[in-house]
Amino acid sequence: MILRLAWRNLWRNHNRSLIAMASVWCAVVLAIVLSSLQKGIFDHLVKNVVSFYSGYIQVHQAGYQDEQTLENSFQLSGTIQQQVLSTPGIASVTPRLEAFALASSGEKTKGCLVAGIAPETEDLVTGLKSKIVTGEYLLDGAATVLVSEGLARRLQLGLNDTLVLLGQGYYGTTAAGKFRISGLLHFGSPELNDQLVFLPIAAAQHWLDAPGLATTLVISPEDPAATEETAAQLRQSLSADFETLTWQEIMPGISEHIKTDTASSAIILGVLYLLISFGIFATILMMLAERQREFGMLVAVGMKKMQLARMVLFESVFITLTGCVLGILVSLPLVWQLARHPIRFGGEIAEVYEKFGFEAVFPASMAPSIFWNQAIVVLVIGLLLSLYPILKVLFLKPVEAMQG
Repeated sequence: MILRLAWRNLWRNHNRSLIAMASVWCAVVLAIVLSSLQKGIFDHLVKNVVSFYSGYIQVHQAGYQDEQTLENSFQLSGTIQQQVLSTPGIASVTPRLEAFALASSGEKTKGCLVAGIAPETEDLVTGLKSKIVTGEYLLDGAATVLVSEGLARRLQLGLNDTLVLLGQGYYGTTAAGKFRISGLLHFGSPELNDQLVFLPIAAAQHWLDAPGLATTLVISPEDPAATEETAAQLRQSLSADFETLTWQEIMPGISEHIKTDTASSAIILGVLYLLISFGIFATILMMLAERQREFGMLVAVGMKKMQLARMVLFESVFITLTGCVLGILVSLPLVWQLARHPIRFGGEIAEVYEKFGFEAVFPASMAPSIFWNQAIVVLVIGLLLSLYPILKVLFLKPVEAMQG
């Protein structure tokens, strides 16, 4: 009976109830859209930089991360790769032989990062084949290269043109070679798009005079969210001759950027929740002022204060819950639209982002947890604020309330 009475009371003054529900659903929509954009931007950043090149986990010869030279490479064997693959939580692994070099075409030169790869397993780990915009993928043993779009543009090179690579080989030998460009790649990260060259690992070993060597094992975990746990297991299974690093350790700048932005967004959400609280509380105060005489009469005719408090609680629950459900329903198409058609900036704003190595694209995330988490937070805020009218009812003096 109390539930039915509380529901009917909501629609006695439907304007007041609709205003209260609107304040809740607006708060839920704002919180969901903000959180969705934040997670979408970070996921996009990690996807562009981590999953498309560095990988979530890397294994090197001990000391390579501090001094990235060919002298800190290791002998590539099937044993080490099988040992990595046998570790629980690891989906795939691919070897690389990486070196810095000077890319040249005619009188134009630019520094670049050359990665010798195993084409098949590289595609499994990083999806490299999907980044080709023109041309064809690498074949094992072929002396061809894939060049990032930005680097090719700077050197004024195209498909089937010849790229000259000059660098330092194993133990100081001179590395020089000419390679046909079999394909052009596009990366979301401007930093990667301006400096990457890929070639088969056998061709890279020959070019660098480093037969059988590799500098890196790039690893894809089954669950990217469990990267830390997977890396910890891998450290236990490998000998002390190797170092195992997560992407946060390989690229601390990006990790710190995400942490800083997360903290900033938490402050913004906190301010938003505070505004939400004021809005809901103002509605509650308005409701109490309008219904003070009604509450006094109900207690005077014999209704127990605890029953009245329960009725007020149920009214608050109905208002907050309805507002949360409406907020989720309204935010779904908004977030879906932002996920399908991300916000893109051009001009000077895009240039500023590219200077820091980021693409000026801001997609939203459709992760279900975002919708439920924000709705639950607003629901809890509404229920906590409903304690005030409950306490007012419990300490209500009927005579004073009716006179007021």
